[in-house]
Amino acid sequence: MLHGQRQHCCACPGYVEFSSQPDAEPKRFFLPLRGYEYRAESNNSEVSSIDTAILLCGVLTCRQHFQDQQIVDLATQIYKRVNWPWMLNGGSTFSMGWTPENGFLATRWDTYSELMMLYLLAIGATANPIPASAWQAFARPSLTYQGLTYITNTSAPLFIHQYSHAWFDFRNKQDAYANYFNNSITATQAHKLFCSSLAGQFSDYSSKLWESRRRTRRTAMWHGAGRRRWGQSMVPSFPCAAGGSIPFLSSECIAVLRNIQSGFPKAWQRYSFVDAFNPLSGWYDRDVIGIDLGIMMLMAENQRTGSSGIHS
Repeated sequence: MLHGQRQHCCACPGYVEFSSQPDAEPKRFFLPLRGYEYRAESNNSEVSSIDTAILLCGVLTCRQHFQDQQIVDLATQIYKRVNWPWMLNGGSTFSMGWTPENGFLATRWDTYSELMMLYLLAIGATANPIPASAWQAFARPSLTYQGLTYITNTSAPLFIHQYSHAWFDFRNKQDAYANYFNNSITATQAHKLFCSSLAGQFSDYSSKLWESRRRTRRTAMWHGAGRRRWGQSMVPSFPCAAGGSIPFLSSECIAVLRNIQSGFPKAWQRYSFVDAFNPLSGWYDRDVIGIDLGIMMLMAENQRTGSSGIHS
């Protein structure tokens, strides 16, 4: 714990310094999955609304966990300096980002996805909040598969039902649209059924190997749908699909992870599971992706302790 506390104390001042610089005005948003030492002008990267939300979820979790006034103060400064209305860009939903060359991105967070954490942070902010009506502004399409109906985004994979739940506890809570925890349970069940329905075509699918939910680069798809389009040897399996759904279908997801660890030894390396592998071709990814390992760790901890990081 002391090591993590020291790390957070070292990192927070840098984010505070970056968000307080004149060229950060009026943004106070951050670059996607990068450190504060990067500027919006570098690497042709956009200032990202969703990655700012992910960063803040981690910052606020540390604020709540560590009983250290310096951490509390620094985390609060970072959160308060975000100018949420600016990223709305005059609309009722968030722009996905901004670049100094072209301004705001045309695409918006306007359809159900991992966006819930973004809107909750912005609506609940004590400084520069957005109207609570923004919660009703994004669309919530529904899908029915084998008798299971749930809110989803038909162009996105399973992880959209996981990330907001890593930090916000939606159990026993319902708005006018859904109980979102139960919605994620149904989405995971439907995903498992969909992959199981393809077992006749793809021999690696089974009740203990259906963990397929990741995007290939920027192309969102279900693993099974991708295999049907491009062939079974081209699209890998992702352990974080099952790992990220542990709180929703705990026994089934844990069975998948144990099966991967014992049945596919090369899929378990120094940092636990590899990001992806293909049981049919024998290919194993050499990369370790923090956001994928992270969702597994967070969801395993949520299942173990029965609570989420920020609001329980």
